[in-house]
Amino acid sequence: MGELRDGVPDPQRVADMAEFVEALRELRAWAGMPPYRSLAKSAGARLRPARDVSATTVVDVFRTGRRRLDLDLVVAVVRALGVDEPGVERWRAACVRVHGLAKAGGPAGVFGQLPADLGTFTGRTEELARLVEAATRSREDGAANTVVISAIEGMAGVGKTRLAVHAAHQLVRAGRFGDVQLHANLRGFDAELPPTDPSAVLEAFLRQLGVPAQQIPAGRDERAAMFRDRLQGRHALILLDNAADEDQVRDLVPAAPTCLVLVTSRRSLAALDNVSPHQLGVFTEAESLELLARIAGAERIAAEPEAAARIAEYCGQLPLAVSLAAARLRSRPAWPLRHLANRLHDGRLTAISFGNRALRPVFQLSYQELDEPLRRIFRLLGHHPGPDTTPDLTAALAETSADEAEDALERLQDEHLLTQPSPGRYELHDLLRLLAAELAVAEPEPDPAAPLARLTGWCVDTGYAAAAAIRTPNLTGMPPEPTADTPHFVDYDDALTWFDREQHNLAAVQQAAATAGFHRQVWQLAETQKHFFIIRRHLDDFLTAQRLALKAARADDDPKTEAVLLNGLGGVHWMAGCLDASEECCLQAQRLYRALGDKEGEASALISQGVVQNDRGNLQSAVNLQTSALALLTSPDTVRLRATALLNRAVVHKSQPGRRSEAIADVHEALEIFRQVGDRHNEAYALGNLADFHQLNVDLDTALSFYEAQRTLANDLADAYIEAEALRGTGDIHAAAHRPSEARAAWTAALVLYEKIDHPKAAEARDRLEAAP
Repeated sequence: MGELRDGVPDPQRVADMAEFVEALRELRAWAGMPPYRSLAKSAGARLRPARDVSATTVVDVFRTGRRRLDLDLVVAVVRALGVDEPGVERWRAACVRVHGLAKAGGPAGVFGQLPADLGTFTGRTEELARLVEAATRSREDGAANTVVISAIEGMAGVGKTRLAVHAAHQLVRAGRFGDVQLHANLRGFDAELPPTDPSAVLEAFLRQLGVPAQQIPAGRDERAAMFRDRLQGRHALILLDNAADEDQVRDLVPAAPTCLVLVTSRRSLAALDNVSPHQLGVFTEAESLELLARIAGAERIAAEPEAAARIAEYCGQLPLAVSLAAARLRSRPAWPLRHLANRLHDGRLTAISFGNRALRPVFQLSYQELDEPLRRIFRLLGHHPGPDTTPDLTAALAETSADEAEDALERLQDEHLLTQPSPGRYELHDLLRLLAAELAVAEPEPDPAAPLARLTGWCVDTGYAAAAAIRTPNLTGMPPEPTADTPHFVDYDDALTWFDREQHNLAAVQQAAATAGFHRQVWQLAETQKHFFIIRRHLDDFLTAQRLALKAARADDDPKTEAVLLNGLGGVHWMAGCLDASEECCLQAQRLYRALGDKEGEASALISQGVVQNDRGNLQSAVNLQTSALALLTSPDTVRLRATALLNRAVVHKSQPGRRSEAIADVHEALEIFRQVGDRHNEAYALGNLADFHQLNVDLDTALSFYEAQRTLANDLADAYIEAEALRGTGDIHAAAHRPSEARAAWTAALVLYEKIDHPKAAEARDRLEAAP
């Protein structure tokens, strides 16, 4: 193939007509891929005399398998592509030369049709190694008589063709597949032309293999048989670029085990016999920056590393997007990198373009190839604000069954419009997510708000089912009944795992619901997650969710819910150590509950305020607040809250030796109530408090047994904080009993758990370990 001269393909070293045509195709790519229509208009004006040239005529100039070309038209096209006059003369001479070779029967020996291997090829070290290894390994699996087929698959713009071309050149340079190299663009995804007919490709291949035109059979099956026969025993590499599907490729595959077929496609080709798929993902940040440097200049990238990283990020590390951004930088030497980064941030899909090349049409072509039901699913994903989706979430968006949604997601994955990083979870690339969101607006549903409303409703219903399964206390705003589509959680662990997996989606849906004005659903989503946040100690997420919920309740003029949320928000502030903010929330909640005449609610706010007063060291005030709450809790329906007040009052009395017997009685009463109502978390806290009291009374064996019971229960509940507390207390018991090795082991285990949840008590555990003998 022609070498590059200042980036422009040089035709002087092409070996035959096929290489000349491929060099013309590279020249068009260098010129920014101008549309055939505009190229025809420009070339026609350069002919002497000028005349109208059809786009089809110009397309034929770039078509593989040509035996002759119109010299005048070739020269006009080369001029239209921006080549200077000395360069035009080189193209004219090369065209005359390859026509002479064609008349003489073509060059003997190797048929080298590979496209040029661009000097800007970057990265892909692991992917390239896997391709080369698959092509060259000595197979001992019984398949030694089978042709090697490697299918490079991935989303539009991910660099499939460049990798295939680079791998092919590397193999040929290493002395492999030296007899024949054939190449065809199958145009599986072309905005201007239909997919290439495999029969026409076979005709071109056979001609290039020396079969006279009159001897080439008319039928596709006969041509395929002749093609396999001509390659029998030859070391051949066939590069089939941009395949539409398996049917387009099947007859272009030889049978000889000495051959290699490299196929690229935006679709999965898994149904092709004996194929080895190679999934191609986006670049790493380092690879993106390297490509930027190769095209735009290393010094320029090094001078603004942060802006360069932003450009790579806004391009989604997608090779085509990065190369277009880099080409824009190269053409605008006065632009600082931050200027392009800002344009990309503001424009994203629109801003990722250069000349006549742009990212949006490439993506839209993949979308247009889908059938309408699948296009609708893709658009609906533009309504989903979360980072990934599942069949259940998608079914809610589309108002369909989970099975139908899963089938659609799998088909979108086969089209490489989605990825599946883990079983059952699907992700859109950032730039494809932008496209889906744009299409959702451009081609809206009959009710544009309905998809988010359905998704939010499903998250609320499922969230309440999961919250009930993990026994969330004081759960308000629950739907009257679960719907038929609400998932069933088999046990506590199943529900907790669901929260772990969906927490980011739930946060995004709550934010989107707040923006859309779905006030009730906003605070319901906060309610469903409150116990999960406590178990996992996700205090920042808890705070964000509660603030959104409180704002929604106020917007909905719902003082009852506002009071509940204020009290909950006070609890979050207390856990975070913000006592002033916590107490202010408690006082506001008390005022609202009193105005509503809600004694149970008022008692809950008094309990929360009492906890704050205890932390401030105002012990008598803390006792009075808990006692006042108990006076309000006389109904049988309030026993769980009564137990909470008893436990908190006992905690205050713990530091008062004269009140410990009274405190132990309070804890035992609270423990019994928690067990009766099934509140296992507060049961664990009560066990820990009993252990503390017995340790203070130097009843170490009893204290140790309570800590062990607390740890067992905490482990069952998957609550790292409570388990860490039990281990911390266990270490203290061992230290008091002069068992230093056991103490260190327990404190070390506690430290691991505290650090896991980023809890301030990790510092206390480290202090214990440093002071231990």
